[in-house]
Amino acid sequence: MRDGLRTLLGSLPDIDVVATTDSAMQTVVLTRTHRPDVVLIGFAELEPGLDLIRRLGAEERPRDNPPHAVVFHSDYTDAMVADLLCAGAKGLVNRDATSDEVVAATRTAARGRTVLGPEIVDRLVDWFRERGSAPRAEERPEVGGLTRREREVLQLIGRGMSIDDVAGELYIGISTVRTHLHRIRHKLDLKDRAQLVAFAYQTGLMREAA
Repeated sequence: MRDGLRTLLGSLPDIDVVATTDSAMQTVVLTRTHRPDVVLIGFAELEPGLDLIRRLGAEERPRDNPPHAVVFHSDYTDAMVADLLCAGAKGLVNRDATSDEVVAATRTAARGRTVLGPEIVDRLVDWFRERGSAPRAEERPEVGGLTRREREVLQLIGRGMSIDDVAGELYIGISTVRTHLHRIRHKLDLKDRAQLVAFAYQTGLMREAA
């Protein structure tokens, strides 16, 4: 799969493939050397994969912008999806995704947007429906610590909106949205957009927005 991805993505004018490896340790080293926007990851065992994603997320980068990890796997479970998103994965894609889906996922992650394969979206929808009787968001103490505006911002991020989109939707400045997101991450001890989205769904905040 690694060679196929390199051939596919390397043929595109807007994507530069800087390195490939089958070693998690070497992935960290190469990331520090080349500072890529996106790292595509496949793994056989979950825990080493989670550890790698966390290590990539902890890398010091200009403007607090670690590389975006996109995971390719063939047999996601609900627990795995939650663990990967909370670890900081920017994308979850099925290993048998089409070439167009792989390219789209890479480009989307490079823009800082979370990308989920269709089967992952289906899992999240099913998870959400099955937990219709879960406590409402306002009953969760961690959600109760957010202001009304912070909750609105988080709900829009959960819907996949960019910072620019959120600013336009709420008629506030982009810098104000960034400030809200900084405060939300600080209050909830979350690292990035993927973790914000996972939190919004896990706590029922998105049901409140529906």
